Amino acid sequence: MSLIDRVEVLVTAPGRNFVTVRLTTSDGLTGLGDATLNGRELAVVAYIRDHLGPALIGKDPARIEDLWQYLFKGAYWRRGPVTMTAIAGIDTALWDIKGKVAGLPVYQLLGGRSRSGVMVYPHASGETEAELFDEIERYLDQGYRAVRAQCGVPGLETAYGVGHGGRYEPANGKLPAEEIWSSEAYLDFAPRYLRKVRERFGFGFHLLHDVHNRLSPIEAARFGKAVEECALFWIEDPTPAENQESFRLIRQHTTTPLAVGETLTSIWDVRQLIVEQLIDYVRTTVTHVGGLTHLRRIFDLAALYQVRTGSHGASDLSPVSLAAAVHLDLTTPNFGIQEYMGYPPETDEVFHTGISLRDGYLDVAEEPGLGVEYDDAAAVRFPYNPKYLPVARRLDGSIHDW
Repeated sequence: MSLIDRVEVLVTAPGRNFVTVRLTTSDGLTGLGDATLNGRELAVVAYIRDHLGPALIGKDPARIEDLWQYLFKGAYWRRGPVTMTAIAGIDTALWDIKGKVAGLPVYQLLGGRSRSGVMVYPHASGETEAELFDEIERYLDQGYRAVRAQCGVPGLETAYGVGHGGRYEPANGKLPAEEIWSSEAYLDFAPRYLRKVRERFGFGFHLLHDVHNRLSPIEAARFGKAVEECALFWIEDPTPAENQESFRLIRQHTTTPLAVGETLTSIWDVRQLIVEQLIDYVRTTVTHVGGLTHLRRIFDLAALYQVRTGSHGASDLSPVSLAAAVHLDLTTPNFGIQEYMGYPPETDEVFHTGISLRDGYLDVAEEPGLGVEYDDAAAVRFPYNPKYLPVARRLDGSIHDW
């Protein structure tokens, strides 16, 4: 019987810091999983290297469900981003091995296709409206059917989701950058530029917007009502999700769809949001909720309440995570949309995938497992580069949700 023989935690930074789990079996098969926690990468590395990894040696890699329960329940200390990201890296690698043993792509093991492709949305942004409009036009010309729009706010030096002279990468600096934020300025400006997007480009594509937890519940309700004429696909993270009942207040004031969940790490964290139908899209992702095994349970619960999926997929998750997400998206009946930023060339040097993009849809190659290969020789050229996510302060200097 083939057993887990080696557990490696690989850290590289080809454009972004990534943590990859590689499991090797006694008969030489390998499986890859993403265990990246942006800005806290080494906490997950230590958790796997010093605690979970040694406990896996000699275990049967075919027993995915049992190993998930072993890692989750066996620690006593449950949930949270570090724990669930570590478990996710291992769980995803086990599914990769399972596919290779079966000679099938992972989506076939999950029940086969529910669709021919996975609709995605890229990030369009600009420091000015003109720059944003140019970005949207570029993506629409490439065939995308959905676009997220973020614009700089007049009077503020920075705004979430807006790159400065190129690709938006918020993690930067050896210590957290401090950014000034004004919800009042944002609430005054954002609805106006979103209306201008519709006036210029029409309603022939899906338009999304990320609030990124910047508003109080009543402010979010006001915002959702103000943009109803824009027919947004969703507003993402309108207010912090720790207080799940706050979404009931937002619901009472707007019919704009709500998307939440990228920082939530388990089915228990999203249960109320789903069961009480306080959201329309659940954004939990493979890497932060314990892997494919646990994410499937969230999606199945969501399906019972007509909540669709919209998994987080920014480039702070590696191509291994993207591949796993697309495999699951292909099989999920209540799939909604998949976030997709793409990767810089140096990332593609390390991670080789068979994922293809055509007319705004992603698909996977018909290779066994996840279809991702890790290039060790390329990875060593990109050593770990510690970076932090920013911190936001209000105009009066107090800390605000970033």
